[in-house]
Amino acid sequence: MASRSGPQVVFEDSFPTMLERLGEEGFMRELCNGFRLLKDEKREVITFESLKRNSAMLGLEGMSDEELRCMVREGDLDGDGCLSEMEFCTLMFRLSPALMQVSKELLQEAIVRS
Repeated sequence: MASRSGPQVVFEDSFPTMLERLGEEGFMRELCNGFRLLKDEKREVITFESLKRNSAMLGLEGMSDEELRCMVREGDLDGDGCLSEMEFCTLMFRLSPALMQVSKELLQEAIVRS
């Protein structure tokens, strides 16, 4: 969920709680459901236009066009100007400091084991 704090958007990191309640598979299923809600039906990706059209579902209705464009640019790993499902899920993890910490710890464990 997002809220405004002055000129800045503040995100509440509820992903760790969701992950705990839903488990890994359930959490990933919910992220994919979120992607489907936001995607452009014809192009099968999230575009600036589809994000703007559906932003109220995320509590982002007050965000400027530039802020929405920045969100798309932040997650656009291949430079095509939109978000694939993988880019969207990656962005959601990156926006969650707690999930990034867990990912870092899992990576470190895997490196130690190998």
